Amino acid sequence: MHLLAFAESIQLFPDGTIFIHIALILIMIWVLNRTLFKPINRIMATRDKYKGVEGGEAGTILRDATEKESRYSREMLETRSKGYELIESEQKDAAVDREKQIGKVKAEVADRFETGKAEVEKQAAETRSTLAADAEKIADSIAANILKA
Repeated sequence: MHLLAFAESIQLFPDGTIFIHIALILIMIWVLNRTLFKPINRIMATRDKYKGVEGGEAGTILRDATEKESRYSREMLETRSKGYELIESEQKDAAVDREKQIGKVKAEVADRFETGKAEVEKQAAETRSTLAADAEKIADSIAANILKA
């Protein structure tokens, strides 16, 4: 109830003093900005610069680190790809060399086989001729023994 009594007695009428009040408020804002808020804003800006807000020093360092990491990853991928290509080409070269060596060994084995086969056939022919000659001698000897007896 007491509040209602005070509310009825206070009445504001807009007159010329409102402009004075507005001017005083604007002057107070200007003075506060110059004396109190400007140094605080400068401190806050410096703090944001070092804290890592976009455009700050920490943000710059973070962007540089991210950029370097992506470049490192990209270069590692390229290097790994080149390494795999090098390994693959070396394996292909090794396979070609191995096939050449296998071909040489196969040719050498075939040569030796043919040489051995020819040698065996030659020895078989010599043995046949020796056996044929020995068979004739033995046949003559048997025929002579039969005729003697």
